[in-house]
Amino acid sequence: MPAVTPTETKSLPTVADASGETRPVEQVSTAVASFEGAGFPVRRPFPGAFDLAHTDPFLMLDQMGPVDYAPGKALGAPDHPHRGFETVTYLIDGEMEHRDSYGGGGVIRGGDTQWMTAGSGLVHSEMPTEKMMRDGGLLHGVQLWVNLPRADKRAEPRYQDITGDELALFRNEAGDALVRLIAGDLGGVSGPGHTHTPIVLAHATLQPGAHLALDWPREFNALVYVLSGSGRVAGDGGQSLRSGQVAALGAGAVLVVDADADAVEPFEVLLLGGQPIREPVFSYGPFVMNTKSEIIEAIDDFQAGKMGSIPPRVG
Repeated sequence: MPAVTPTETKSLPTVADASGETRPVEQVSTAVASFEGAGFPVRRPFPGAFDLAHTDPFLMLDQMGPVDYAPGKALGAPDHPHRGFETVTYLIDGEMEHRDSYGGGGVIRGGDTQWMTAGSGLVHSEMPTEKMMRDGGLLHGVQLWVNLPRADKRAEPRYQDITGDELALFRNEAGDALVRLIAGDLGGVSGPGHTHTPIVLAHATLQPGAHLALDWPREFNALVYVLSGSGRVAGDGGQSLRSGQVAALGAGAVLVVDADADAVEPFEVLLLGGQPIREPVFSYGPFVMNTKSEIIEAIDDFQAGKMGSIPPRVG
């Protein structure tokens, strides 16, 4: 797994186990298998069974793959528009190229994150690189859709390219749990991502039998999504989870995750939460606004070419 994984963790900052009221499990859902873009496989844990109140300010989470492509078979998402929210693409394995109508984008590789604020609207694509098309290989990652508050839905589009070496890394005291912090603050450590809405986004790897207890902002929602492996959320009285399941947690001050002691592989989990926006959400495909009339406007603007088009390659 090329996601940032140091060969030794002793030099990393250590975050002591938090104490306090453990956030209980309120709901568990299993991701639905589907296909996106030109037909690449995804598992989508939410939306679906979850009410927006459990996930606000997040709109959708997709786990892309893992899928091992043969040469010439890699797939992506050709040109499509967005308005009113942010897409956060965290790649664990493989390569992907983003291009957009504002001239932004670039190549991300295992361990990298591309944070795109669609804001007022753009057209972009997410496609395999020439190398992935030529050689094939493993592709695995996640894409998170983060809502924007009403005041920022018309913000100018922008990108944040966060390379793997920029992630904030820390470990638990026992040294058997590694946390890669992409955005937000945990245990006095701050991630590099800049957000319109306060959130936490992290990828944690727990070795078999590992225990992780982190202070979690009381005003934030809290979600744990299992990328692979098996374990438990919310301590001894909590809930067992396996690959493809997500737990929405209730009120409390501490997020607790434990890997099964008899597991044969690490417990890989995505930890995410944020301060709810609590505004009306009206969505249609790639547009997320506050009212139906704003959605109609977005469709009209896209069809009229006001979101631009991705320029042809030169050379």
